[in-house]
Amino acid sequence: MLHYLLLFFLSTGLALSSDCPADCSCQVQESIFCIHRHSSTVPRVPTTTQNLYIFQNGIVTLTQDDFKGLVELELLDLSQNELTEIPDDVFGMLSKLKNLDLSSNRITHISKHSFSGLVQLERLYLHANHIKSIHLEAFEGLEMLLELKLQENQLTSLPSLHFPNLLLLDLSYNNIPTLRASDLETPHLEALKVASLGLISVDEDLIASLKNLHELDISINQLDEVPLALKQDSLKGLIKLSLAANPLGELRVEDFQKLSGLQELDLSGLYLQGFPQSFFQNFPRLIHLTAAENPFNCLCPLVWFPVWLKEKGVILGRPEETRCHFPLVNAGKMLSALEHNDFGCPQTTTVMTSSPIGSTPVPQMPTTSPETTHTNAIPPPPPPSDETIPSKTDSYPLPPEPPVSPSSTSGEYEQHICPPNICLNGGTCNFDPLSQLSCMCPSGTSGLYCENVDEVPEPPKPSVTEVSVVAPPMPDKLDAISSRQVTSTSILLDLHRFIETRPNIRGIRLTYRNLSGPDRRPMILSVPASYPEYTLRGLRPNCTYSVCASPLGERINSRVNSSVEIGSCTEARTEGVPLTSIDPWEEPEISMTYTLISALSALALVLGLAVVAGTIICLRKRRQANAGMEVELGPADPDPMELEGIKACLENGGNGTLPLKQPEIERCNTPQPPPFLQQNGGFDYEAPLMQGRCPSNNNLASLKPSYF
Repeated sequence: MLHYLLLFFLSTGLALSSDCPADCSCQVQESIFCIHRHSSTVPRVPTTTQNLYIFQNGIVTLTQDDFKGLVELELLDLSQNELTEIPDDVFGMLSKLKNLDLSSNRITHISKHSFSGLVQLERLYLHANHIKSIHLEAFEGLEMLLELKLQENQLTSLPSLHFPNLLLLDLSYNNIPTLRASDLETPHLEALKVASLGLISVDEDLIASLKNLHELDISINQLDEVPLALKQDSLKGLIKLSLAANPLGELRVEDFQKLSGLQELDLSGLYLQGFPQSFFQNFPRLIHLTAAENPFNCLCPLVWFPVWLKEKGVILGRPEETRCHFPLVNAGKMLSALEHNDFGCPQTTTVMTSSPIGSTPVPQMPTTSPETTHTNAIPPPPPPSDETIPSKTDSYPLPPEPPVSPSSTSGEYEQHICPPNICLNGGTCNFDPLSQLSCMCPSGTSGLYCENVDEVPEPPKPSVTEVSVVAPPMPDKLDAISSRQVTSTSILLDLHRFIETRPNIRGIRLTYRNLSGPDRRPMILSVPASYPEYTLRGLRPNCTYSVCASPLGERINSRVNSSVEIGSCTEARTEGVPLTSIDPWEEPEISMTYTLISALSALALVLGLAVVAGTIICLRKRRQANAGMEVELGPADPDPMELEGIKACLENGGNGTLPLKQPEIERCNTPQPPPFLQQNGGFDYEAPLMQGRCPSNNNLASLKPSYF
């Protein structure tokens, strides 16, 4: 009996191997794999084949004879070939075909009869082609279709897609700026991917018609705000949402209240600097969050985020790309890896007093008028060390000190010093009588550290019973910039409030001009949004400068008067400098002119003295020679040239030969000595010390501003 079974299996294997095409694999029953055949035609396969994989073969064209007799075929993979078109009725015989993959070819258009006869087709993959147009009736008859992939083509419009059973539709990476409800008649659609279509809005009627939607990808579009379509009740069943790489202004909690069922959320590339602590309360089922490529401010208001990730068990996608941008001590660090101490939060200490005092919370004062403030109590920090730096309160002076209760110790109250930069948005740090550190928030801001910017309502009329609290004067604009530490050549700008009120700007344009000089043309600088302080350098002393800040990328109206800047502005006057301490590059040009004239005069005087000295030496040597000759030959008549005192001294060239040629010296436009002094070998001529120094025609230092 065993022999008969062996013979049966051997005969079956021989039959399969004999029917298997060359360069193909037929190891799996009723499935044939023809990969990398390097043939431009479809291979001949048995009529019983159900799954045929012939990708990466180099097939250029298809004919009806290629699939003749394959009535049992259910899967056909023709991806990664060289097809440029789909001939009409080429798949007409494949009545049982359910899966057709034509992706990664070179198909340019879909005709009316490209898919005729595919009445059982469930999955059609046409992505990564060059499709520019689809016939309006190309998909008629595909009533059973479940998945349609058209991403990464060149489509600019779509025919009306009527698929009553369609579950997945991918149109990403085309150029379809508008998508209406009439374009998609897909009532059972579960996944819609429309990334990088150029959408500027999402049609509310379209989303309302998709009552079974579980996944929505609207990333990499031109959405400048969270679409109103996301506020519909039809999205209560949405599980996966991607808003990545859209120019959204900000994320508000109320925009996501209908999305309580979200399990996966992608917020990467939105230029977010942080999240409100209550933001993720809308997503109790969230298990996967992606927030990569955002410039996070890793300060105390964001200290809760890594703790929340661990407590809720939320998986952070792309953690290596989720890093801090500010402050510099945390720049480049992974946000999820930071500890509590890395965020710079004040530490909590317990202060013991002689008598028991109950903890009395400081009431929060309503923002009823621009002159009122509200206080948020913060646990006091530890006693300061000798190196503790007091907080800066130049912009917002402290309010009058409250009365100290008899039970508190004044010595303990005075020894506490506020940590630097603990209060944001211009808030002022101080201690109350119970030694509790608190932030005095200016009007329009709120939160423990004044980190939230609120919309200031219309101030109501104060009632008789209300207690008015007089606050220090605040600037007219919440986003105004201010100047600090003004020197004779620099101005330190405080940009904290300007950045806090615009959390999503990509940069800051600084425009400054000298109002005291004849040249009032503006100088423009581009500063990163991560610089809360910036120093303008290279300024002139004792001058008034106007400095304005505006978000980088905003257009400036050329019709506006040049003296009026767009954005937040401030003025500051640089300090004067004593004449004894003026730097060389700040001296006026007239002083340089006098210096050059004095140098040239000294040079001319030295040259004149050198000429006279050379003449005297030559005459003295000549007289000595004549005196010797007179001893031997007797006195001779005086040479008339000697009487003139200008006869050349030829001791070094007295034999009639020409003097040796001296190396040519760079003269730098300075006066040269007379020829008879240049030819004496250089023994009797001393070059002036200033000869080697050449006056420069660019000796005034540039006043270009420093960017760092």
